[in-house]
Amino acid sequence: LGGPYWQVPLGRRDSTTASLDSANKDIPSPTSSLSGLISAFRAKGLNQQDLIALSGAHTIGQARCLLFRNRIFNETNVDSDFATDLPDSCPASGGDNNLSPLDPTTPYVFDNKYYANLVEKKGLLHSDQELFNGGSADAQVRSYMSDPISFARDFANSMVKMGSISPLTGTAGQVRVNCRKVN
Repeated sequence: LGGPYWQVPLGRRDSTTASLDSANKDIPSPTSSLSGLISAFRAKGLNQQDLIALSGAHTIGQARCLLFRNRIFNETNVDSDFATDLPDSCPASGGDNNLSPLDPTTPYVFDNKYYANLVEKKGLLHSDQELFNGGSADAQVRSYMSDPISFARDFANSMVKMGSISPLTGTAGQVRVNCRKVN
């Protein structure tokens, strides 16, 4: 999809079991405020720059109508044309599982257009638009919007940093031969 590359540190130990609840318990809500996002990332040892860089992953992917309906129908910091186009895929009621791209500009390309969307008030999720809403993250959003190389570098560095959160040590877990399945 055109995204950056980075060296993945080898030897990380992974769990031999999986839990959907455990995997999702620390993911910030799509309705989070900027301060809530910063706190959630800080609790994992990540800073505001990591938050803004890693949020750039929303340049690809989709979100369910249920997660952004309130934003397009009730929030004021949203581009009116953008909000007007979305009810086709996300009506005021029903269609909870209908999908829309997180980045309507280049939904199948990993690039920095996500940040331009935020500046234009076209963030699909409330939590995305919080990154550009008159707060402490605005300058970094503008920087990534105008400097794709800086975004790619910081994204890669933050991915490595995120991959080092709470690693298993000693005999806990296993180093996988194939990262997609237990040995």
